[in-house]
Parts: sequence; C-alpha cells; structure tokens
Amino acid sequence: MRAVLLKTAVAVLAVAVEGVALVGAAPAEPTPSGLPYVYTDWTHFTTKNGLPNDHVFAIKVDGNNVWVGTEDGLALIDKAQKKVVRVWKEADGLPFKVVSSIDVDRNGDVWLGMFGGGLARLSGGRFDHWHQLNSGLVNDVVYGVACDRDKNQVWIATTAGASRFDPKTEEWTIYNEKNAPMEEIWNYGVTYRDGKVFLGVWGSGVLEFDTTTEKWDEYTDPDGEMEIDLYRDDGIVHVITTGVSYIDHTLWASTYFGGSRYDGRHWRGYFDVETGLPSNFMNSVKGRSANEGWFATDKGVGVVTDVPSDTWVTYTMDPETHRGQAVVSRNKKVLETVESEEGIPHNYALWIELDGPDVWVATSKGIGWGHGEGYYAGLEDRPPVTASGARGVVVAGKH
Repeated sequence: MRAVLLKTAVAVLAVAVEGVALVGAAPAEPTPSGLPYVYTDWTHFTTKNGLPNDHVFAIKVDGNNVWVGTEDGLALIDKAQKKVVRVWKEADGLPFKVVSSIDVDRNGDVWLGMFGGGLARLSGGRFDHWHQLNSGLVNDVVYGVACDRDKNQVWIATTAGASRFDPKTEEWTIYNEKNAPMEEIWNYGVTYRDGKVFLGVWGSGVLEFDTTTEKWDEYTDPDGEMEIDLYRDDGIVHVITTGVSYIDHTLWASTYFGGSRYDGRHWRGYFDVETGLPSNFMNSVKGRSANEGWFATDKGVGVVTDVPSDTWVTYTMDPETHRGQAVVSRNKKVLETVESEEGIPHNYALWIELDGPDVWVATSKGIGWGHGEGYYAGLEDRPPVTASGARGVVVAGKH
C-alpha cells in the first residue's frame, strides 16, 4: 500500500541528519522530573478471534463501536464484549474488499474509503456506493476519508486529488492541481476539525482548507531539499506527507522522512536519530493533544508524551518472544525500559486511534488495544512501572 522503495531514501536522510549539525538548534533547557504513562495492558484482535484479515489499515472508534478496515473486509468490535461481533466481506454486500479508511458522520453513518473501490456508506444496515463512473469522486483509489460534522460533508483523499461530497444535495467538488496548491495530486491523508480540512499530499506537504472562506494555505519544506532537512524547525520536515492530525490548534504531520508538529507559530521536526522514534518511515500520525503525538512507523510506534521536555515512549514487539516492550527516553537517554506479556502485535504500524485513555494500534498482523487504566497526560513523579499484574516489568539498566 505504501511506496516502500522510498526506504532507501529514508536511510540516506537518516545518515545525513546524523552526520550534519542542524542549523538553529534550540539551547538546552533544565532537565525536567517525572515520567510519562506507559501502556502495558494490551488486548489483541487477529483472524484467530474474528478479524476478516490481519492486515489492518484503519480503525474508527464511535462510542462502544470500533470499526476496523482490513485488506479483506470490514469488522465491528464491541468494546463492552471485547470481541468482533460482525464482519462484512464482498459476499455480504461490501462494495470492495480493501477498506483503507473509515470515519463516522454526525448521523452515525459509517463512511468507508476503499483502495480501488471508491467510497461507501453503511447506513441502516445497507451499503451505498460511489465511484468514478457514477459520481464526482475523482479516483477510486482512496487513502483517506474525513467527515465534516459541522456541514455534514465528506472529504475523500485519493491518488488523483481530493473530493468533497454533500450527501444532502448530492453535490461533488473536485480539488486537484487546477484549483488547489497541489504540485502533486496524490493525497495520502485527510482530517477535519474546527472548520479546517487538512490534506497530506505526496510531494506537496500539507494543505489547509478553511471551510468558511474556502481559501487554501500550504505548508511545505522551505529549504527545498529532498535528502536532508537543511534548516531545522523551519517548516514541515519533508513534502512527502503520509498523515495529518489536528487538535488543540496544533497540526501533527507524518512523512516518509520524519515527523512534524506546528502550533501555529513554531515548527518542530522529529527524527529517529535524536528522539524516541523507532523509524523515520511513517504511515500515519494521531495527536492526542498539543502536547502528545503518536507516530505509526514501519518499526514500531513512537509517542512524544511531553513536547517541552522531548520525552518519548517507544512501543515495539520482540519478534522472537512476541513480548511487548516500551522504552521511555528523553533526548535519546533511556530512562526506563518496560516489558509486558503483550504489546503491539507487530512492529509495522499503520494507524493509531485514540479513545479517551485507551489507544488502538492497527498493524500488518492485527490490532493492539492498549487499556489506559490510570492514564495521565504529560509527566508525573512516579515509581518505575513494576510487575504487578499486567503492568509489566522494568528491565533495569537496559539501553
């Protein structure tokens, strides 16, 4: 689903970043105290307990319902029952088997982006289907779908631009290089919040659309370099953008070459050579707040849990033991390493869904549901996580 050939370029960038002092680095601040919350209690969902396929592209939580898009079907998980309660495949009326994105509108209808199958809506127990031949959908290869709950419209990110659909009027609007600042038209991701639509575009960075003024803003890498982020924190780290998330007036962006955060005034770039990111090759991002962002990468999940102190938790799965591991670090210094019986089910993470104190991680080998009992934001003075029940065990001195 992703252009894995770019990994070679990612490796080149990592070497370049590691070998070159980035211009404009911020001065060191006093070392903060406190440690972040660490998820150690996980529930897995795979084909063994009901998923139609283990390759999971999208998760959307809507109250007690958890909608799951996979490579071969749609699934519904009931949180209260902690099990898959319904599956739809093409034989069950699903218009196309690969469900790449999901959102829920204000009426409770479920919208599905399908990778090669266009757009579908599950409403009242039946599917409606839109594609290039029967609608204004610009392309059937859909990477992202986002519902504007204020205007009750749907935005669709495709490989040939973006489309906006009003289900009430059945009006379609297409956005591409002709009417939007898209140097490239391959749209990887879309999100909506507070009257703003953000598009993550391959080769065009992030585009912001104001739904009131219908004006565009664009965020690209000002230094124009494709192999290295020449001037640190001058803009988005790279224009090959894979995901966008907007919360608390803060934009989070994932790319194939690192991550970015923008609070409306200041940019911050994140790379694996200087943070807790397990990899620069990112599939998506989800912000929990202006202070906490989750990055899904090809080598695990990296979470900046406290932006001012640059404190991270890195979640991975040991491929030999299949146990979970969470590494707490600050400025690359390991503060705590916590092992648990289970963690994320695979290190190739594709999607993050935040659900109150809980987190859902979609991977190439199933879903990990992290239970956030006792969750707190930021940092707290606490003892190290101990081996009490499912809370895991600290591996002292492990770096």
